[in-house]
Amino acid sequence: MMIRKLLSATAMVLALGAAPALADLKVGSIVELSGPGAAAGTNFRDGVKMGFEEINAQGGILNEQVRITEYDSQTDPQVSRAMVQKAIDDGVYAIMGTVFSSSTVVNMLVARQYGIPQFTGSEAPSITDKGNPYIFRTAFGSQKGVPKMAKYMVEQMGVKKVGVAWANTEFGKGGHQAFLEEMEKAGIPVVVDVPAEQAQADFSADILRLKNSDADAIFVYLTEEESARFLREARKQGIDKPLVGETTLIGHKVIELAGDAANGAMGHVGLTPDANIPAMTEMVERFKTKFRYTPDHNAIKGYTAAWTLKYVTELVGSADGKAVAEKLHGLTLKASEYPGVLMDVSWDETGEMSRESFFVKVEDGKQVVEAILPPN
Repeated sequence: MMIRKLLSATAMVLALGAAPALADLKVGSIVELSGPGAAAGTNFRDGVKMGFEEINAQGGILNEQVRITEYDSQTDPQVSRAMVQKAIDDGVYAIMGTVFSSSTVVNMLVARQYGIPQFTGSEAPSITDKGNPYIFRTAFGSQKGVPKMAKYMVEQMGVKKVGVAWANTEFGKGGHQAFLEEMEKAGIPVVVDVPAEQAQADFSADILRLKNSDADAIFVYLTEEESARFLREARKQGIDKPLVGETTLIGHKVIELAGDAANGAMGHVGLTPDANIPAMTEMVERFKTKFRYTPDHNAIKGYTAAWTLKYVTELVGSADGKAVAEKLHGLTLKASEYPGVLMDVSWDETGEMSRESFFVKVEDGKQVVEAILPPN
């Protein structure tokens, strides 16, 4: 079975951009194009693709065109590991992806072994806790995002008791633990705690437990497709407690899948296409014209990762992966000087990211920014 999956994944490798004869710089895009993570992975892939197409149209990196090769992780950690190895065998000097944390914690070991910088969309704290000098976030880890959201819940929403619904995966465990720690610091009791499995289809029992609790609000930390199912079931059962989450609860793919059931959901997002930032708005409009759908945060992650690689490579002066990784640690890129990053952004010595972010509420199928939250 594993051999068949690996062969299938390899068969889905696609060369994009300039013809190989003209493309001196190679980058691997390794994302979830099939399986439970396809919604997130496809967005990330398209953001990477658009970013590098714009870069190539403006002369490429160091006056050389970039060749992007796509590899499907199938939302399977071991397949993703094999695809990272294949990308390295194909001669890439940097890797974009993966998005799902359960894959990244496995495949980043391969990239580290070869000294290849890797830009991940994953949010589990363990990604940057392992001392890997070649891993870099394209958005916050949950250990940075969750405290911002928790503070807003306590100070602005006045929450006194909470319930939690979370994914029992590498991604979900990190966010769940970070949230519990923040609630303990704030003296807020967690009165109901409901784990869910990856690709869970039926949330009726989970919603009933949460609905019947005395929680003032529910923290929801599930992946995109599970979040949409959760919101539809919550609407069906008429739950009237605020549903608050991180990016995956109120992302645009979730809003599309959940329809009207997404209205009223709230959460913290590191990136949103609905932010009143001219550079972001312009990027979103170009994306919609090109791909004919509204990008979510994953697309913006991929897009900014592409431009970050360009800028840092040119600061270094060569397509040297190890030098790029070394330069990124402690680096700040200001959007006024490096417009492709869209917002001012910094990376610390672990590859963790810091920048402004947003607390939003879904109204009429759109993210409405309630507050801009400072970097932490």
